[in-house]
Amino acid sequence: MKIALDVHYRPEGAKAVALAFEEWTDAQPLRIATAWIQPVADYVPGQFYRRELPCLLRVLEQFDLDRVDLLLVDGYVDLDEAGRPGLGSYLYEALPRPIPIIGVAKKHFHSVGQAALPLYRGNSQKALYISARDFPLPAARECIARMTGPFRMPELLKILDRHTKD
Repeated sequence: MKIALDVHYRPEGAKAVALAFEEWTDAQPLRIATAWIQPVADYVPGQFYRRELPCLLRVLEQFDLDRVDLLLVDGYVDLDEAGRPGLGSYLYEALPRPIPIIGVAKKHFHSVGQAALPLYRGNSQKALYISARDFPLPAARECIARMTGPFRMPELLKILDRHTKD
Protein backbone atom coordinates (compact mmCIF):
# COMPACT_ATOMS: atom_id res chain seq x y z
CA MET A 1 0.00 0.00 0.00
CA LYS A 2 1.12 3.53 -0.78
CA ILE A 3 0.02 6.63 1.13
CA ALA A 4 -0.03 10.22 -0.13
CA LEU A 5 0.04 12.91 2.57
CA ASP A 6 -0.90 16.57 2.76
CA VAL A 7 -1.69 19.22 5.37
CA HIS A 8 -3.85 22.33 5.17
CA TYR A 9 -3.54 25.09 7.76
CA ARG A 10 -6.37 27.16 9.17
CA PRO A 11 -6.41 29.77 11.94
CA GLU A 12 -7.77 27.20 14.41
CA GLY A 13 -5.32 24.41 13.54
CA ALA A 14 -4.37 22.03 10.77
CA LYS A 15 -6.04 19.20 8.90
CA ALA A 16 -3.74 16.36 7.86
CA VAL A 17 -4.98 13.87 5.28
CA ALA A 18 -3.59 10.50 4.23
CA LEU A 19 -4.85 8.91 1.03
CA ALA A 20 -4.05 5.19 0.63
CA PHE A 21 -3.84 3.41 -2.73
CA GLU A 22 -2.33 0.23 -4.16
CA GLU A 23 -1.34 0.81 -7.78
CA TRP A 24 0.11 3.87 -9.47
CA THR A 25 -2.70 3.73 -12.01
CA ASP A 26 -5.52 3.65 -9.42
CA ALA A 27 -8.22 6.25 -10.09
CA GLN A 28 -9.79 6.06 -6.62
CA PRO A 29 -8.26 5.73 -3.15
CA LEU A 30 -8.57 2.66 -0.97
CA ARG A 31 -9.00 4.80 2.11
CA ILE A 32 -8.78 8.40 3.24
CA ALA A 33 -7.89 9.23 6.83
CA THR A 34 -7.87 12.67 8.47
CA ALA A 35 -6.51 14.15 11.65
CA TRP A 36 -7.09 17.59 13.19
CA ILE A 37 -4.08 19.06 14.94
CA GLN A 38 -4.35 21.84 17.53
CA PRO A 39 -2.26 23.76 18.28
CA VAL A 40 0.07 23.91 15.29
CA ALA A 41 3.62 25.19 15.51
CA ASP A 42 4.24 28.60 13.99
CA TYR A 43 5.80 28.75 10.56
CA VAL A 44 9.53 29.48 10.72
CA PRO A 45 11.26 30.22 7.41
CA GLY A 46 13.69 27.44 6.56
CA GLN A 47 12.13 25.11 9.14
CA PHE A 48 8.80 24.23 7.52
CA TYR A 49 9.20 20.61 8.63
CA ARG A 50 8.81 21.62 12.30
CA ARG A 51 5.25 22.66 11.52
CA GLU A 52 4.33 19.95 9.02
CA LEU A 53 6.02 16.82 10.41
CA PRO A 54 3.91 16.44 13.59
CA CYS A 55 0.76 16.69 11.46
CA LEU A 56 1.92 13.97 9.07
CA LEU A 57 2.95 11.67 11.90
CA ARG A 58 -0.43 12.15 13.58
CA VAL A 59 -2.46 11.08 10.54
CA LEU A 60 -0.11 8.14 9.90
CA GLU A 61 -1.00 6.78 13.36
CA GLN A 62 -4.23 5.52 11.75
CA PHE A 63 -2.31 3.04 9.56
CA ASP A 64 -0.33 -0.13 10.13
CA LEU A 65 2.98 1.11 8.76
CA ASP A 66 4.17 -2.48 8.33
CA ARG A 67 1.73 -2.66 5.39
CA VAL A 68 2.98 0.57 3.79
CA ASP A 69 5.44 0.26 0.90
CA LEU A 70 5.90 3.94 0.11
CA LEU A 71 4.87 7.46 1.17
CA LEU A 72 4.29 10.53 -1.01
CA VAL A 73 4.71 14.01 0.45
CA ASP A 74 3.67 17.37 -0.92
CA GLY A 75 7.10 18.94 -1.13
CA TYR A 76 10.75 18.00 -1.42
CA VAL A 77 12.63 15.10 0.11
CA ASP A 78 15.98 16.92 -0.06
CA LEU A 79 16.54 20.60 -0.75
CA ASP A 80 19.87 20.31 -2.56
CA GLU A 81 22.32 17.83 -4.05
CA ALA A 82 24.35 17.75 -0.82
CA GLY A 83 21.36 16.17 0.94
CA ARG A 84 20.12 19.12 2.97
CA PRO A 85 16.94 17.57 4.35
CA GLY A 86 13.51 18.67 3.26
CA LEU A 87 10.19 17.50 4.64
CA GLY A 88 10.51 14.03 3.09
CA SER A 89 13.87 13.33 4.73
CA TYR A 90 12.64 14.50 8.12
CA LEU A 91 9.62 12.24 7.78
CA TYR A 92 11.81 9.30 6.72
CA GLU A 93 13.99 9.74 9.82
CA ALA A 94 10.96 10.05 12.13
CA LEU A 95 9.31 6.80 11.02
CA PRO A 96 9.62 3.64 13.15
CA ARG A 97 11.09 1.77 10.16
CA PRO A 98 12.53 2.82 6.79
CA ILE A 99 9.79 3.48 4.23
CA PRO A 100 10.73 4.93 0.82
CA ILE A 101 9.45 8.44 0.25
CA ILE A 102 8.70 10.35 -2.95
CA GLY A 103 8.30 14.11 -2.86
CA VAL A 104 6.03 15.86 -5.35
CA ALA A 105 6.61 19.62 -5.27
CA LYS A 106 4.58 22.12 -7.29
CA LYS A 107 7.17 24.91 -7.20
CA HIS A 108 10.84 24.90 -8.09
CA PHE A 109 13.18 25.41 -5.15
CA HIS A 110 16.24 27.46 -6.10
CA SER A 111 18.92 25.16 -4.62
CA VAL A 112 17.46 21.76 -5.49
CA GLY A 113 19.65 21.07 -8.55
CA GLN A 114 19.70 17.37 -9.44
CA ALA A 115 18.08 16.37 -6.12
CA ALA A 116 14.74 16.65 -7.94
CA LEU A 117 13.72 15.89 -11.50
CA PRO A 118 11.11 17.94 -13.37
CA LEU A 119 8.05 16.12 -14.67
CA TYR A 120 5.69 17.60 -17.23
CA ARG A 121 2.31 15.87 -17.29
CA GLY A 122 -0.48 16.36 -19.79
CA ASN A 123 -0.24 19.60 -21.72
CA SER A 124 1.05 21.58 -18.76
CA GLN A 125 3.95 23.97 -19.26
CA LYS A 126 4.58 23.88 -15.49
CA ALA A 127 6.60 21.02 -14.08
CA LEU A 128 6.14 19.00 -10.95
CA TYR A 129 9.44 18.42 -9.17
CA ILE A 130 10.03 14.85 -8.07
CA SER A 131 12.49 13.88 -5.34
CA ALA A 132 12.98 10.65 -3.44
CA ARG A 133 14.61 8.88 -0.51
CA ASP A 134 15.32 5.15 -0.51
CA PHE A 135 13.82 4.95 -4.03
CA PRO A 136 15.61 5.56 -7.37
CA LEU A 137 14.89 9.09 -8.54
CA PRO A 138 14.23 8.24 -12.24
CA ALA A 139 11.86 5.47 -11.14
CA ALA A 140 10.08 7.89 -8.79
CA ARG A 141 9.51 10.30 -11.66
CA GLU A 142 8.20 7.45 -13.83
CA CYS A 143 5.78 6.34 -11.08
CA ILE A 144 4.27 9.82 -10.78
CA ALA A 145 4.12 10.07 -14.59
CA ARG A 146 2.09 6.83 -14.70
CA MET A 147 -0.50 8.01 -12.19
CA THR A 148 -4.02 8.35 -13.57
CA GLY A 149 -5.17 11.70 -14.86
CA PRO A 150 -4.65 13.80 -17.98
CA PHE A 151 -3.48 16.96 -16.23
CA ARG A 152 -0.41 18.24 -14.41
CA MET A 153 -1.63 16.86 -11.09
CA PRO A 154 -2.45 13.14 -10.94
CA GLU A 155 -6.08 12.42 -10.08
CA LEU A 156 -5.32 10.86 -6.68
CA LEU A 157 -3.30 13.92 -5.64
CA LYS A 158 -6.18 16.16 -6.73
CA ILE A 159 -8.54 14.08 -4.57
CA LEU A 160 -6.09 14.39 -1.68
CA ASP A 161 -5.93 18.17 -2.11
CA ARG A 162 -9.74 18.47 -2.14
CA HIS A 163 -10.08 16.43 1.05
CA THR A 164 -7.35 18.40 2.75
CA LYS A 165 -9.07 21.72 2.02
CA ASP A 166 -12.67 20.58 2.71
